[in-house]
Amino acid sequence: MTTVATVLTALVALIHVAIVVLEMALWDTPRGRAAFGTSRELAAQTKVLAANQGLYNGFLVAGLVLALVGPPEHRFAFAVYTLSCVLVAGLFGAVSLAR
Repeated sequence: MTTVATVLTALVALIHVAIVVLEMALWDTPRGRAAFGTSRELAAQTKVLAANQGLYNGFLVAGLVLALVGPPEHRFAFAVYTLSCVLVAGLFGAVSLAR
């Protein structure tokens, strides 16, 4: 990968690390509720669902890390596959979620 692609891939990985932390550890805290615009009650009711989403975002982080530091002959494939997953998930969220 080029330097620009590597930096952008690392940025996407860092964003997903933040999402993992918000969804798995901070979901029902004031910071987590503010990030996602949820009430205390809704956060309590959806905590397990959010942790599950966080786990899936963690898998994306793992793929992106492999794209950055995995076996050199497989980095590009990891990048294409994982970034494609990020793109599809983002597009699905964009068309299926209310603002």
